Amino acid sequence: MKDISLNGKYSIGILLTFVILIELMLYAFSVINIITGIKAITSYTFFLSRIAIWSALLIVFLYSLFIEKKPFLLKEDKKYSLSFYIRAILILYFICTIGGVILNAVFMYLIQEKPSEKLFELTSIFKNNYFLIIFTCITAGAVEELLMRGYIQPRVEKIYNSPVAGILISAILFGILHSTYGTIGQVIIPFFIGLVFAFFYKLYSNIKILIICHFMIDFVSMMIMNFIDIKHLSVF
Repeated sequence: MKDISLNGKYSIGILLTFVILIELMLYAFSVINIITGIKAITSYTFFLSRIAIWSALLIVFLYSLFIEKKPFLLKEDKKYSLSFYIRAILILYFICTIGGVILNAVFMYLIQEKPSEKLFELTSIFKNNYFLIIFTCITAGAVEELLMRGYIQPRVEKIYNSPVAGILISAILFGILHSTYGTIGQVIIPFFIGLVFAFFYKLYSNIKILIICHFMIDFVSMMIMNFIDIKHLSVF
């Protein structure tokens, strides 16, 4: 790749990241079922699918290191006080949660969209499995934020020399990534949250806050679903 410009390498890296994540979302369980011989989605096969998602982060990290020869995070994390962390996480949490609830209600009212059957089927494997809940939330929070906001967003911004492009494209890809859940709401709501997170990352350059907030949103949603039989609480 010596003859490819840096922006070209960024473009390939973005495409690589998105393709790997989509392939994992679509085919990870099928491959795991073939390897293990387990036909159904169980807590064990779901755990293995989360391990596979971590491998995507490793692949992209190695790509940035050896092909781009640039830091994985082009934007160095800014340091803030503990009080700023707490305020930022709480504000982001409530914006994303309230916004997600409103958007979900609108879709259910306007187009009478049914809850995601795939998401509902997965809730049974999390029942009282606190290790899997925590590991799943850590995986989503860390891997998705590091790849979508930390890796993709600043590279799109550099390619197009536009912060708006970085915010919009990373949010769009984040929404499309969740299309495998099979509902419009599971695309639009992550797109909205992707916009909020991307805008925050552009302003404050701190991926840790986004990872913590992402984890918290998923964890609270999954814990509620663990104790109350509600089909469609998770916005991620």
